Amino acid sequence: MQDQPLHILRTVFGYERFRAPQDEVIRALMAGSDALVLMPTGGGKSLCFQIPSIVRPGAGVVISPLISLMQDQVAALKQAGVRAAFLNSTLDAATARVVEQQLLRGELDLLYVAPERLMTERTLDLLARSNIALFAIDEAHCVSQWGHDFRPEYIQLSVLHERFPDIPRIALTATADEPTRREIIARLGLENARIFISGFDRPNIRYRIAQADTGRGGSAREQLLRFIRSEHPGDAGIVYCLSRKRVDEIAAWLEAQGLVALPYHAGLSAEVRERNQSRFINEEGVIIVATIAFGMGIDKPNVRFVAHLNLPKSIEAYYQETGRAGRDGLPADAWMIYGLQDVITLRQMLEAGEADAARKRVERHKLDAMLGLCELTTCRRQALLAYFDDAQPNPCGNCDTCINPPETWDASVPAQKALSCVHRTGQRFGVNYLLDVLMGKTDERIQRFGHDKLSTFGIGKDLSQQEWRSIFRQLIARGLLAVDIEGHGALQLTDACRPVLRGEERLWLRRDRVKNTPSPLKGEGRVRVQSSGRGGAFTSEADLMLWEALRARRRELALAQGVPPYVVFHDATLTEMVERRPQTLEDLAHISGVGERKLAAYGEDFLETILALDDKNTALSDTAAETLHLFRLGLDAPAIADRRGLKETTIYHHLTQAIARGELKLRDVVPLDEEELDNIRAALHTNGGQALKPVFEALGGQYSYEVLRCVRLAE
Repeated sequence: MQDQPLHILRTVFGYERFRAPQDEVIRALMAGSDALVLMPTGGGKSLCFQIPSIVRPGAGVVISPLISLMQDQVAALKQAGVRAAFLNSTLDAATARVVEQQLLRGELDLLYVAPERLMTERTLDLLARSNIALFAIDEAHCVSQWGHDFRPEYIQLSVLHERFPDIPRIALTATADEPTRREIIARLGLENARIFISGFDRPNIRYRIAQADTGRGGSAREQLLRFIRSEHPGDAGIVYCLSRKRVDEIAAWLEAQGLVALPYHAGLSAEVRERNQSRFINEEGVIIVATIAFGMGIDKPNVRFVAHLNLPKSIEAYYQETGRAGRDGLPADAWMIYGLQDVITLRQMLEAGEADAARKRVERHKLDAMLGLCELTTCRRQALLAYFDDAQPNPCGNCDTCINPPETWDASVPAQKALSCVHRTGQRFGVNYLLDVLMGKTDERIQRFGHDKLSTFGIGKDLSQQEWRSIFRQLIARGLLAVDIEGHGALQLTDACRPVLRGEERLWLRRDRVKNTPSPLKGEGRVRVQSSGRGGAFTSEADLMLWEALRARRRELALAQGVPPYVVFHDATLTEMVERRPQTLEDLAHISGVGERKLAAYGEDFLETILALDDKNTALSDTAAETLHLFRLGLDAPAIADRRGLKETTIYHHLTQAIARGELKLRDVVPLDEEELDNIRAALHTNGGQALKPVFEALGGQYSYEVLRCVRLAE
């Protein structure tokens, strides 16, 4: 007999098998053990607590940091037939009481709760009077790097262990290096928890980083626009900027270029933020331009790109932000462009901050690691995963440095010139002034300081200004130059520069490409077409037509129910429908992501969309031709199905194809009188004729879908 968790996975969620280590985590919770789970975004963390919550007696209580996240997950669970609800500040008192009573009566499988509500005595008392299956602490890294600023209540969640010691707990995150894991364990009292680490790799994401100092690629925003138009037309995406002002400027400029781009940052009113986030979640092809205030808890699976126009402060931040792309497992891009000013600004912000010396050392290390990732000449994915102690033995083949390996050059002498110029000008000036001295530019300021008399004046004319900017950027990134903490941008020598300055050590730097844009790459594996969304992966016109038709049907159904389109089906599920072309409900049931509840709710709608296009566009196959031959010999559909060992629905599909191609007449296949046919035609007309489910229901189920399909095709 099939075990219960696997049965629920298949019948409720529509997946055939567990991914490692989901089954182990579920077994641990079923046995009453605690667990700490580190799993990449899109790896299926939610199933680790959702399935045990359904199987174990009582309700699973999920602590979730953002209202939008819990609302989306509850909506998705209800679509799958799971009894789920949430308690947060969006509910009025009467509705909240209804949810509380459902919990007390044992009518819920899962209850999502905001951490601040959980910590109230009223909620803790409610839980004490309820039958609780488990506690799940989602986004558990909030207790550490992001926790103090984002959700202070997270660091108080050890109360769950203290007040409910016999109820298993699971903490989950996609972002935690070794120190963060130790802090999660300590703060949440998970010393005895089993630890499950499935790795940090997101193989479907292509990592691409380029420099903004090479001059020929246009401004950063122009490079971003080219990237979106050439590789992601009509796709949903997120663009991150460092400041609110920059967010507003980029969003307005992208809108002016004809894209749907909305701003999101803490300076906007709550109403505007909520409206823009709602559009991003519920509409197709919307781009959000945001500060890091946006993204945590966003459950939208078909974000096809995340772009950074400024350098993140750490690899953790970069990994988490880029991880919002491609949650559905389909190809996605992590695209970033950064420059010398980013390096200077972040160094200044770090040194001018109010953190203590120990904290600054940690932040300095994190920034150095981020800069190292940017200036890398080897596989970016290997370096990214190594940061999280997740070694990958071979280059990935799906990052910019693997696809277009960068050049390196011996920059020892130019570096000595740059460092010497910093020293001889008194370590008091920023990059632009130092460039003028190296290039031999004569102006009043240089003459006033007497720097036109220095030995370094004019010694850099053999290189362009952009090449010098690249050198200074890499010298700062490698720690050979520091930025002053007063905020004026002056560069200063560090002890690390001495071996290079004295000629004791050779310095090899990355050579920036003259034409700069992290856009189409050599060896691009995906076919790009001017079509929206995942349709860019399809090459045939028939596939593209079906893809768009399925998306349109999904949009209609989602709009009618007030849920985001991806709650109906993910893009990955629609993609599999296009690739496999299911012909019956049984075929559709084997598509990943189609559980029993969704098959019953949406099966006929999506099957009808597939069959309608196939009837019009597909040539008669050999098996359909055999059915037509037997039909012309006088056998009816049931007899042909029996003789060929096929389902009757399959035979009818063959016959509808023949009707569509004019090889059979309607009356040959459907033995109904004219009055009955007129009733069917009227119902088709009244209900729009596209979806057959409302027609079937309007006629009281008197005629099969096969008959309705034949009549519609004959019109």
